Amino acid sequence: MVKEIFSTVTGRYDFLNHFLSLRRDVAWRRVAVKKMSFTSTHRFLDVATGTADLAIRAGLSHPRITVVGLDFMKEMLDVGQRKIARAGLSKRIQLLRGDALSLPFPGNSFDVAGIAFGIRNIPDRLRALREMARVVIPGGRIMVLEMAFTPGWFSNLIYRTYLNRLLPRIARKFSLNPRAYYYLADSIMNFPSPDQFSALMQEAGMADIETHKLTWGATYLYIGRKPEAI
Repeated sequence: MVKEIFSTVTGRYDFLNHFLSLRRDVAWRRVAVKKMSFTSTHRFLDVATGTADLAIRAGLSHPRITVVGLDFMKEMLDVGQRKIARAGLSKRIQLLRGDALSLPFPGNSFDVAGIAFGIRNIPDRLRALREMARVVIPGGRIMVLEMAFTPGWFSNLIYRTYLNRLLPRIARKFSLNPRAYYYLADSIMNFPSPDQFSALMQEAGMADIETHKLTWGATYLYIGRKPEAI
């Protein structure tokens, strides 16, 4: 279902993401990339890379690293490949088609594994998080950037109105498949709370979980560390 929905919005995907978030998605990725640390492999894995925005931002901000971006949508990867070439990063960023639930890498391959606005589209989130933890080095970081439906009647009223009424109307003007943005609204409103998602990261074997509230809680950055014993 996710593949069918997103394959119809690829051409306008970047524009709508920036427009509908008031370009806050760009700032959120910058925050995540600033908190990355590369000490051993100097490699970053971007899971569900989409059109490679996080991969490109990491490559530009950390000039000594190499990046692998993985996604199961060929249409998205094709767009991402063109963006990488325009950024002059073709030698340092590799895009692969693959499954977040079965990452095609040996353990301890990356200093950092991250996923931006993709974990909510993965039904088995626990397995995806365990896979990300598996492929990072002991002491390495797993980073998840995801939108949230924050508690509070006033913020919920504003957010619910935006997601359910304004966003689909705007998307309908630019997208051949506005149903994708109804799906987006539903996936955000039904995503686990920050406490629940932090607990899921702990269940996946991560330690020292950090939660960073961004833009008054519209988005959260979660950071977990792979313990030395794993």
